[in-house]
Amino acid sequence: MARRRFLIAGTATVGLGVLGVATQQELKRWWWRMPGNSTPRMEGQVDDSRARWVAAADANLRRGDRPADYGIDRVIVHVTQGSAAAAVKVFRNPEHRAAAHYIVCQDGQIIQMIRELDVAFHAANREYNERSIGIEHEGWIDKPQDFTDEMYRSSAKLTAGICTRYKFPADREHVIGHNEVPGADHTDPGRHWDWDKYMRMVRAQMKVESTLRKR
Repeated sequence: MARRRFLIAGTATVGLGVLGVATQQELKRWWWRMPGNSTPRMEGQVDDSRARWVAAADANLRRGDRPADYGIDRVIVHVTQGSAAAAVKVFRNPEHRAAAHYIVCQDGQIIQMIRELDVAFHAANREYNERSIGIEHEGWIDKPQDFTDEMYRSSAKLTAGICTRYKFPADREHVIGHNEVPGADHTDPGRHWDWDKYMRMVRAQMKVESTLRKR
C-alpha cells in the first residue's frame, strides 16, 4: 500500500509538472499577444537580405512574435501552381485566407510577403503553421522544367539561413513538402521536385555559412 501511494503521488507530481510547463508556454504566448508587447517592426523589413518585400493581406496571417511565442523547427516547400505574379496577387487578397512567407521565382529572385515572426496560413494545419516557414516556388508541379537551377540555389540558401537562424537540422524531418503535412490534401511540390539535389544544396550552403562565421 505504501508503495502504491508513493507511485500515485509520483504520477500526480509528474502530471502537475507537465501541466505547469504547458501553462507557462500558454502564458508566454498570450504575453506576446498583449498590446505593447510586440516585437518592434520596420516597414519593408525582410529576414533574408536578398528578398524584396511585398506585404500579404493581414487576413492571410496571424501576427506573432516567433520564436518567443512559438518555436520554429520546420520549412515547408510549396509550389505556386502558376506564376509568381499570380501568387503575389492572391496572397494580397484578404479573401484568400492563405499565404506563405516567401515566393522564390524561377530566376532566383525572392519575394517576402510575411515576416518570419508572424504565423502564415500556408500549411492547412494550425500546429504546422505555428512552427514553420512556408516557401512557395514559382511553377507547376507537372512541369519539371519550371524547377530551374537558379530557383534551387536561391531557395536552398534561403532554407539554409532559416535552419541556421532557428537552430534545427537540415534534414527531411525538418524540411518537408506541403504534401507531407498531416491532414493536408495538397500534392506539392510533386514528384518532379528533386529532394536529393535540394537537400545537398541546403547542407552545402550551411557549411559555407558556418565557415564564414568562424573567420
